[in-house]
Amino acid sequence: MKLTLATNNKGKVKEFKEILSPLGFEVVSQSEAGIDIEVEETGTSFEENAVLKAKAVYEISKTYVIADDSGLEVDVLDKKPGIYSARYEGLKTPHERNMRILEQLDGVDDYKRTARFVCTICFIRDNGEIETVRGTCEGKIGYEEKGTNGFGYDPIFVYGDRTLAQMSESEKNSISHRGNAIKELLKII
Repeated sequence: MKLTLATNNKGKVKEFKEILSPLGFEVVSQSEAGIDIEVEETGTSFEENAVLKAKAVYEISKTYVIADDSGLEVDVLDKKPGIYSARYEGLKTPHERNMRILEQLDGVDDYKRTARFVCTICFIRDNGEIETVRGTCEGKIGYEEKGTNGFGYDPIFVYGDRTLAQMSESEKNSISHRGNAIKELLKII
């Protein structure tokens, strides 16, 4: 089955391909499918934003489409950055956003540094039928950036005794929010 992935995020494209290609899915990014759009995320939830992106690409392709919206929720920050994870406080780079989170948690006890990654995937069938699934990965925020793998908040998100950026891609994909959402997606495809 060929799936068009509604994103321009190279990290997401890589993760989806790594997880789904071995299962027999042909995953193509929207740019590989010749779709050059940037969808404004105006939803108030991960689910709404995933549906917005998927519908926009489906309207052009009329093929199977998957889109995700994902982000980091830090409990002590009232679940921020949440749906604004990619543009948190207007900061431009992942490093700047990581440093801002670490700054906001300065002096916060270890047991209060709980956080989770959330991923909602919207799947649109070639007939236009829409379904959504959700996956999470529970962890905590560390005290400094560690590791060079992954992207985004991975260097500060601790799962067990390592950050996601310290894990191999296969280790991360087996426990990540996106990996868990994809497991749910596979149940409905």
